[in-house]
Amino acid sequence: MRAAILEKIADIETNPLKFLEVTIPQIGENDVLIKVNACGICHTDLHIIEGDIPQKKSPLILGHQIVGKVVEKGSNVSNLNIGDRVGVPWLNYTCNECKYCLNNQENLCDNAKFTGYDVDGGYAEYTKVNSNYAYKIPDNFTDESAAPLLCAGIIGYRALRISDIKPNGKLGLYGFGASAHIAIQVARYWGCDVYVFSRSDKHRQLAENFGAKWTGNTFENSPVKLDSVISFAPVGDIVPLALKNLDKGGTLALAGIYTTPIPKFEYNLIYQERSIKSVANSTRNDALEFLEISKKIPVMTEYEIFDLKYANKALMLLKDGKINGAGVLSIK
Repeated sequence: MRAAILEKIADIETNPLKFLEVTIPQIGENDVLIKVNACGICHTDLHIIEGDIPQKKSPLILGHQIVGKVVEKGSNVSNLNIGDRVGVPWLNYTCNECKYCLNNQENLCDNAKFTGYDVDGGYAEYTKVNSNYAYKIPDNFTDESAAPLLCAGIIGYRALRISDIKPNGKLGLYGFGASAHIAIQVARYWGCDVYVFSRSDKHRQLAENFGAKWTGNTFENSPVKLDSVISFAPVGDIVPLALKNLDKGGTLALAGIYTTPIPKFEYNLIYQERSIKSVANSTRNDALEFLEISKKIPVMTEYEIFDLKYANKALMLLKDGKINGAGVLSIK
């Protein structure tokens, strides 16, 4: 099968992904084999490629927003059938035994494995996964429009929950890429006013198209105090800026797997019970809840399609903030 392989950490500008023929994965009794049709690209992929987070596997097939069809299943698989269209997100395995798994916090599992990081992912024609970590895709989404739901959407949904935004509340979003353009649709569905901060004129226009109450650049002050704020940008300097716009008792949720260092700031920015929380991975329940609500809204994904052979180029554009919405690799 064709696959984009990362052999060693390098800047994306050096075209580190190599396009090779590799063996189709062999499944176990609890697995399904999936013919991949589309796979979203993600900032996490960039962080893995460029070494911002520790390397876990080499060589590695990246990709954790996978949409495809089940073409083979193991003898113990009863929840999926051959021909089912499924999605595979970041969370790939949990032990179901550690204190986090037993406390409904499997996103923090001590033994978790992640798709396209600990195990091979979807920048390839085929991938395999334990059937309990694959999800049926609602029929109202195409393969390409569904791909961003599998990480950008699920993480955006978890970030909304971690931010403690209430229906009809005032929500701030820093960075308006793949996750934010989905999260805003859920927030608007809940009746929230959404205030978007972005360095990109194009991204601010997209936010307005999706119903933002107000948009401004990253360094502007919000016209009102915000009940909750989510930062999707991997930039630590945003933290004090966001806290200045946060109302008393509000929460700032940091939705990235990585960020540049957070600068020092005065205590009064978190005084009056403002809090900062990180968003770490997601649970299977997050995926199920989000896919259900995405069907009800229904969520509309903005995306640009690239052939698998242009994965390096697509990731360079993502790094430079030149993709409007999400980037999706087509693998057909």
